[in-house]
Amino acid sequence: MKKELVIVIDFGGQYNQLVARRVRECNVYCEIYSYKVSLEKIKAMHPKGIILTGGPNSCYEAKAPTYSKELFELGIPVLGLCYGAQLMQHVLGGKVERADVREYGKTEVFVKQTSPLFHNVPTSSICWMSHFDYISTVAPGFSISGHTADCPSAACENVEQNLYAIQFHPEVLHTVEGTKILTNFVIDVCGCVADWRMDSFVEEQISLIKEKVGDGKVLCALSGGVDSSVAAVLLSKAIGNQLTCVFVDHGLLRKDEGDEVEAIFGPEGSYDLNFIRVNVQQRYYDKLKGVTEPEEKRKIIGEEFIRVFEEEAQKIGAVDFLVQGTIYPDVVESGLGGESAVIKSHHNVGGLPDCVDFKEIIEPLRDLFKDEVRKVGLELDIPEYLVFRQPFPGPGLGIRIIGEVTEEKVKMVQEADFIYREEIAKAGIDRSIGQYFAALTNMRSVGVMGDERTYDYAVALRAVNTIDFMTAESAEIPYEILNKVMSRIINEVRGVNRVMYDLTSKPPGTIEFE
Repeated sequence: MKKELVIVIDFGGQYNQLVARRVRECNVYCEIYSYKVSLEKIKAMHPKGIILTGGPNSCYEAKAPTYSKELFELGIPVLGLCYGAQLMQHVLGGKVERADVREYGKTEVFVKQTSPLFHNVPTSSICWMSHFDYISTVAPGFSISGHTADCPSAACENVEQNLYAIQFHPEVLHTVEGTKILTNFVIDVCGCVADWRMDSFVEEQISLIKEKVGDGKVLCALSGGVDSSVAAVLLSKAIGNQLTCVFVDHGLLRKDEGDEVEAIFGPEGSYDLNFIRVNVQQRYYDKLKGVTEPEEKRKIIGEEFIRVFEEEAQKIGAVDFLVQGTIYPDVVESGLGGESAVIKSHHNVGGLPDCVDFKEIIEPLRDLFKDEVRKVGLELDIPEYLVFRQPFPGPGLGIRIIGEVTEEKVKMVQEADFIYREEIAKAGIDRSIGQYFAALTNMRSVGVMGDERTYDYAVALRAVNTIDFMTAESAEIPYEILNKVMSRIINEVRGVNRVMYDLTSKPPGTIEFE
């Protein structure tokens, strides 16, 4: 039973679920709703607090997402972030205008510690800004509690009414004091008890799965990655032998991964699962022949993914549900996270075509971030080495090979990636990096090996530090480690004569290359 709830109202910002994720860090349960949710429904939920997200619009435009003034008169604390802050001020009588100087990225913000929102927050720190508009005049009853060099009202508040507006994004890691600011709002302003834990999530999901599935048969898409593994074990706990797990070896996995997955989940493994391995490597290579555009590759891989499961379901007999290890970053980047825009499609997001004979998809991890999924895994007593396995995208190496995918290129990137991961582990820094992998670029360049001219491919190494996988910074790997990786790849991987390290953060880049 949820004793308390904070709701996030989504106005189309890319970080909407990240706001909820930060609230959950405070051990307070949080749900997201579109700005179209009715006031009556909000009242019926009895939330302890309301947070308004950012968004791409200007609140003063005629068709911009909005909400009625009554939202701010419920007596419930409200925190507006970026667009949410501007909308609050606009609706309550303030003025929002186009700024002369756009603020984007890391910005120094100055705040008043007398504000309940900034209690124990340094008077000066770095925040993450992303806005064209600014609050030129605060609404009646509000006072300014923060500013930057270019934004005179970076934060404002009406303490008496428990209404707070901040122009920057406290939910992203780039805002140094962001977690403290949100904690101040959720715990101090809203008065939440902070008693929601991941074990509550596990118990709730098992109960929901049992209720939904009944005596039906379930087919699970098991890749061996963290997400699908946790989903499979969660389903196994709920419905036992009603679950069949199908592992598709599409030839786009990491080196030896197919055999490793079978060793863990197959008949000789630790789990009592109905495990089926389907080897369709050549089928995928044939389908991807000549295809270079990233979205087209993703869609082809996704389509074959569906076809394989349809075929396996027919062999098994009537199957009522399909389980997938979809997590929230997949959802938000596919444009299905409330009001968000499409960044890239994910083959495990958005439902199945009409021709597939399943009643419904079960996605028990759909609202969680990667670190939350790992916590669920530990709650389920899944071994740590599997829970903390490196993330791997559903389309596999198909999106870590720039341009056309061939069996030869797959082998190149498999070997390069294996060397990279091996050296990172040897150096003892594997658990301190959020994600790291090697990708094969489509660039070929001249080199010299053994006194002979070469014209081979370049490998790009990627390593990022992140908690939520919605934002990330390039990891600072010691030069001697990178140098050793470079040397081994060039000497051991045929067809590669150059190695590069990608320094791009997210945003503006994504973690994967395609």
